[in-house]
Amino acid sequence: MLWRLRLPLLALTLLLGLPAVAQAGPPASAIFFYPWYSNMRHDGAYAHWTQGGHTPPFDVASQFYPLRGAYSSGDPGVLRAQMHDIAAAGIDEVVSSWWGQGSREDIRLRAVIRAAKRYHLRVGIQLEPYPQRSVDSVGADIVYLRSLGIRDVYVYRANDFGAEDWWPVTRQPNGMRLFAQTGRVGFAARAGFAGFYTYDILVYDGAKFGRMCEQARAAGILCAPSVGPGYEAEAATGDTRIKPRLNGGTYDSMWRAANDAGADVVTITSYNEWSEGTQIEPAGHGGRYESYDGAYGLHGRAAERAYLRRTKYWTQLTGR
Repeated sequence: MLWRLRLPLLALTLLLGLPAVAQAGPPASAIFFYPWYSNMRHDGAYAHWTQGGHTPPFDVASQFYPLRGAYSSGDPGVLRAQMHDIAAAGIDEVVSSWWGQGSREDIRLRAVIRAAKRYHLRVGIQLEPYPQRSVDSVGADIVYLRSLGIRDVYVYRANDFGAEDWWPVTRQPNGMRLFAQTGRVGFAARAGFAGFYTYDILVYDGAKFGRMCEQARAAGILCAPSVGPGYEAEAATGDTRIKPRLNGGTYDSMWRAANDAGADVVTITSYNEWSEGTQIEPAGHGGRYESYDGAYGLHGRAAERAYLRRTKYWTQLTGR
């Protein structure tokens, strides 16, 4: 795996016979994105907003209420606006949640790619633990996703399988970067992944980033720790654990830790995982829901986009 990391992109393209794609270098920042929302107006039924027994449009499965309401991820206008948000925040890559071939998220992936391309964003996918997922099925997924132009695949719960089990997939010279979601950096390296990421901002806080990135450098793989604004999922899942936002203090501390650790890629959890309260997508500022009011000293309507604005601060400050 390591020899592929050391080859220049052009040499790799020629060696593997890949189509030459005009794009910037590898992304230095990436954000996890969920295209799984549906609503009555666009799709004929609600999906994901109803988690935990909620009844949209005004009662949704989140501690927060989206500024765009209970939207559909299948709405091209919504997708364009979301990609505009992400690009304006200086983020390089959208990592779209993907639940296997034929899933709703797969069907919508092409629309995500089109919308992202409009704003010169790269698209990766987070390969989720879909039913009957196996190393063999992931191998087939990689071939399929490569045909769509995907080059970065973030494998959630990579340690569902043993390190050696991954070799038939990770040792293939397919021109793709595979990241393992794990806190076990040695496992990711032994399994042949190009890098690791953490995703879970509850378990893997910024205090762990320095040690993890140091281990990754020693192993010759990429360090892509995940930063996030907070966590609050009780409304959707009943999980009573909370990582408070501290008016932006949590987000800043995690970004600072990732930069201090010398992360190769800063991954962001998340753009719009509303059920877990990790989102930075604009949120409303009134009613019975929580809001971003007070974040970075902003209030009312000015606070609705507080976390997107702060993301731009960090991506500009660090050159990401």
